[in-house]
Amino acid sequence: MRITDLLDKRSISLTGTPGTKKEALDQMVELMNASGKIQDVEAYRKQVYLREEESTTGIGEGIAIPHGKCSAVLQPGLAAMVVKDGVDFESLDGMPVHLIFLIAAPDTEDNVHLDVLSKLSVLLMDEEFVRKLREAKTVDEFLAVVDAADEEKPDIDERLNAQTESGDKTDSCRILAVTSCPTGIAHTYMAAEGLEKAARAKGCSIKVETRGSGGAKNVLTEAEIEQADCIIVAADAKVPMDRFHGKKLIECQVSDGISKADSLVERAMKGDAPVYQAGNISEAKTVNTSGGAAHRIYMQLMNGVSHMLPFVVGGGILIALAFLIDGFSVDINTLSAEARSSFGTITPAAAALKGIGGIAFGFMLPVLAGFIAMSIGDRPALAIGFVGGMIAANGKSGFLGALLAGFIAGYLVLLLRNLFGRLPQALEKIAPVLLYPLFGILIIGLLMMYVVEPPIGALNTALNTALTEMSGSSKILLGMLVAGMMSIDMGGPFNKAAYVFGTASIAAGNYDIMAAVMIGGMVPPCAIALATLLFKKKFTKEERESGPVNFIMGLAFITEGAIPFAASDPVHVLPSCVAGAAVAGALSMVFGCTLMAPHGGIFVFPVVGNSVMYLAALVIGTVVGAVLLGLLKKNVE
Repeated sequence: MRITDLLDKRSISLTGTPGTKKEALDQMVELMNASGKIQDVEAYRKQVYLREEESTTGIGEGIAIPHGKCSAVLQPGLAAMVVKDGVDFESLDGMPVHLIFLIAAPDTEDNVHLDVLSKLSVLLMDEEFVRKLREAKTVDEFLAVVDAADEEKPDIDERLNAQTESGDKTDSCRILAVTSCPTGIAHTYMAAEGLEKAARAKGCSIKVETRGSGGAKNVLTEAEIEQADCIIVAADAKVPMDRFHGKKLIECQVSDGISKADSLVERAMKGDAPVYQAGNISEAKTVNTSGGAAHRIYMQLMNGVSHMLPFVVGGGILIALAFLIDGFSVDINTLSAEARSSFGTITPAAAALKGIGGIAFGFMLPVLAGFIAMSIGDRPALAIGFVGGMIAANGKSGFLGALLAGFIAGYLVLLLRNLFGRLPQALEKIAPVLLYPLFGILIIGLLMMYVVEPPIGALNTALNTALTEMSGSSKILLGMLVAGMMSIDMGGPFNKAAYVFGTASIAAGNYDIMAAVMIGGMVPPCAIALATLLFKKKFTKEERESGPVNFIMGLAFITEGAIPFAASDPVHVLPSCVAGAAVAGALSMVFGCTLMAPHGGIFVFPVVGNSVMYLAALVIGTVVGAVLLGLLKKNVE
């Protein structure tokens, strides 16, 4: 698709005379409507004005690129206006606007037009191109100027990638940049172009990662980040930042990448930037220093788990409340066997909560698979992962199948990207919106149905049956294991593995496992809090003051409250906490405690089966952990 395919002669005016910004926007909307690409003019006008309220689209140098994306747009289009005398558009540089391009984007999955619009945005950074457009005498001449420039210049991502590959490794300063805007249409690429030009003019090497509507392109590698002197993040949308931990980094609006590119590059060259500290420092350090295959797989898994948890927590607690309501409303002992099977949906209120919670819970596996896939293959892998996860959810492979589906989908997209990268340029452009979904969904569907489902489904069924039939010492051992794992690394891989196993068990109807998992996560902070009260000589003044807060953290099932104490003395703190958690998990199994909510700590005790003994198990585990801590730790000098 070419830029002129989006331009209709009826939507071009070379004699615009708006007196205000509002008049200019209204006239541009009417020009767009003249092309017949808008089915609801007022709905589209509203979107254009809403976008303008976020930040001005007057980018400076006499250019404005307003845009609107909504279902009122029948097909993508452009409108253009030349304003000879200029109009005050509240531009970034305060100068009048002489050339306006209005973008209309449909609210659909078909984003073929985005590359075209992005290219136009970059062309508008060329002063000669803009001059020719402003001086065009006829609409045909205007279109000819656009078509000639479109033919001559490659796409921004291709050019940035080519310049990265051929860059001089001896450049005085190595700069990396990331650009992104909420719509990912215009400003993302204009900022990339601006920074690239400014860096080259000053003799610096630069690589720019663009995060537009078509996904991340020209992605920065771990090795490049490690070697960079400074990083510029010009973005108004969310950008993965943990990877930049410990590097000098400049954060700014995407508009600064357009209008202040020179000063940003100068700051980067001087090292005039703070060192970025990621929110999760330990995790970020691992990302930057390790990068091994096992760690990458773990990070990909955690991306899926973190997106899955809101569905699990919200849906699981609603389902638990449904059981609680029925428990208060009816006497289960008087119900027939058939009525007991529908327990949780007997009263209208319970049925409503269980229905809503069930819908939320149903998203668990597709979301898990989808976001694992996305962390590997970027946005094109999301839909493929969702489909694989849904097949697992509807089949017998369940959680294990969804886990595999996420990784298969992600690496499948990488394979397709490599294969389709050899296609002609015209076909390559439609690969993310047509070829990836078509072939990706087909292949993941066939793999899940005929390769993954049979063996994993059989394994999953066997595991669930074994867990259901567990009794006596074997079940106690399982409780000790999952509870102890919750305490080993307090939010790390072992902790997450046990937690995910517990939530998956809820979906399979094994509620006692989640009870052991949660109590294992509650014990470490509570044990440390109790130890700071009982064994004051073992802790510093600061630790004694902050220790009791861990009671609140532990009772709320926030294991991470114990991390500062474990980090300062892991040799003595971790074994004590693991032992206390394991004892509590074993007792939870012995007492037959159950939990249908995947989170909440003491706040979900009303839905705990045998809650009095569950509280007793928590107290005993806390005391064991605290006493061991008091015996193992040395007095503070």
